[in-house]
Formats: sequence, C-alpha cells, structure tokens
Amino acid sequence: MYFVYILRSQKDKSLYVGSTENIKLRLAEHNNGKAKYSSSKRPYVLKWFCAFPNKTMALKFEKYLKQGSGFAFARKHLL
Repeated sequence: MYFVYILRSQKDKSLYVGSTENIKLRLAEHNNGKAKYSSSKRPYVLKWFCAFPNKTMALKFEKYLKQGSGFAFARKHLL
C-alpha cells in the first residue's frame, strides 16, 4: 500500500503534502529533521491520510493535492 498524507506544522500552521509506503516512519523523519524541505517548520502532526493500491495512483493524487484546485479540495473536504 502507498499513502498520501497531509501534515500540519505546529510552528506556523502551514500544510505539507507527501506520499510514502510507511506513514509512521515518514512522520518521524519529518519531525526529526531528516526531510530537508520541511525541517524548518517542525514539529508536524498528521492531519489526514489515504491508502492507495499502487504507487502510481498515490503519486497522481499527491500531485493533484499540490495544485490549486486540489489544494482547495483538501482544505474544504479533507481537513
């Protein structure tokens, strides 16, 4: 299974969208500073996630959530 997830920074309330095979490990990486892009905004809390049967579907949905209409969809329906 592959997961798409949304994290919220407790520092500045910003959102981070990503995908992974292991949600617990990936959240720990974000909070330990091992994820370069998000290290300055930690700590994070997991706000939402969804499982997909394959990596291709997960990456497509992650890309959608990072675009304008997908971001609006996430704010309105997922958070």
